[in-house]
Amino acid sequence: MTSYSRLSDRVSEIKPSGIRRFFDLASQMENVISLGVGEPDFVTPWNIREESIFSLERGYTAYSANAGLIELREAISHYMETRFAVSYNPDTEILVTVGASEAIDLGMRAILNEGDEVIIVEPTFVSYAPLVTMAGGVPVPVGTSAETNFEVRPADIEAAVTDKTKAIMICYPNNPTGSSISKKCLEDIAAIVRKHNLFVFSDEIYAELAYDKEHVCFATLPGMKEQTIVINGFSKAFAMTGWRVGFALAPPDLLGAMLKIHQYSLMCAPTMAQYGALEALQHGMDDVERMKLSYQQRRNFFVKTAKEIGLPCHHPDGALYAFPSIAHTGFTSEEFAEALLKEERVAVVPGSVFGEGGEGHIRCSYATSLTHLEEALERIGRFLRRLELR
Repeated sequence: MTSYSRLSDRVSEIKPSGIRRFFDLASQMENVISLGVGEPDFVTPWNIREESIFSLERGYTAYSANAGLIELREAISHYMETRFAVSYNPDTEILVTVGASEAIDLGMRAILNEGDEVIIVEPTFVSYAPLVTMAGGVPVPVGTSAETNFEVRPADIEAAVTDKTKAIMICYPNNPTGSSISKKCLEDIAAIVRKHNLFVFSDEIYAELAYDKEHVCFATLPGMKEQTIVINGFSKAFAMTGWRVGFALAPPDLLGAMLKIHQYSLMCAPTMAQYGALEALQHGMDDVERMKLSYQQRRNFFVKTAKEIGLPCHHPDGALYAFPSIAHTGFTSEEFAEALLKEERVAVVPGSVFGEGGEGHIRCSYATSLTHLEEALERIGRFLRRLELR
C-alpha cells in the first residue's frame, strides 16, 4: 500500500493564527477585558441593517453576478473616484469579495507561480505570509521599527528584491502598528515597482480610519494603477465585520484572473450583505465620521495613559491599534501577554505573531469603551509595577 500524508505539506507547515489563540484563551476566563481582536465595538448602523432586512423581505435571495451586484460595483466606482480621485470600471475592474481577506487570497493565487517571492512589510497582519505560501509563493519579510514610527524604508524594500520577486505587500494604516505611509515614501516604493516591473498589493481596509494623515490610494501614483491590486471593504469603517463584504480593484487582466478563481471557489458574496454594503456607501458616511472621531479620542487616551504607566508607545496614525513596547520588561511578547492575561485578566496580542519585527511589542486594540480602556490600563499599570519588584 502506498504511503501518503493525510494532509497537504504546505498547509501542515502553517501555524494557526496567534490572534485567535489569545482570543480563545480569554473566552474561557471570567472578568477579562479584551484588547485583542481588531473589531469595531459599534453595532452596524441601523439603516444598513434595515436595508439588508428589506432586501430579504423583497425576496432578493438569489445569487448575484459573480463579480457582485452591478449597483454595488457602480457605487464602489463612484466612491473611489470622489473619495480618492481614481477611476475604476465597474464592469471590468471591480470585484466584490467575501471580505477583504478573500480579495488578498484571490490576488495571490492569480499572479503567483511556484517559487515567486512577495515582499511583505512587517509587522503586519497575520494572514499575508500564509496566503502567499498557500498560493505557492515565498514570503520575504522586510522589517520596520518604532524608531521610524514603523514606516518602511524604501531602501530596505529595494535590498530585498531578487529576480524571483513578483510583488510587494503593504498595508496602511497598518495592522498591528496603526502607522501609515507618507506620500513621499509611497512615491519611492512606486519607483521601485516601476524599476523592477513588480505588482503591489495595497491593503487599504483602514483608509477611512486615517486620523493624522490624508490617505493616499497607492493606485493614484503615476503608473501604479496598472500594477496595483487595491484591497478594501466594509468591515472596519462601517462596523460590518460579520457581514463579510470586501472588494478588489485591479486592471482588467488581473481582475479577470481573480474573478475566475472566485467563480469556482465562492460564486459570489452573500446577496443580502451586498445590499447592506450598497446602503453603507450611499448613506453611511456620516456614521463613519462619528465612529472615527470616537476611535481617535480613544487612541489619544490610550497612548497618553500608556506612557504615564511606563508603557512606551508610538503615536498611531490610524486603524484601531496601538503597539506599545514591552522590551524593557525582559519578557518576550508572548510571555508578557500570557502573564498579563493570567494575572490581570487583560487580553492583548503578542507582537511576535505579526512577524519578527513585532517582538518586544504587544498589540492593543482601543476599539472598546473608554471605561474598559481605563480599567485595562489600570490593570496593566499594576502588572508593570509588580514586575519591577520581582
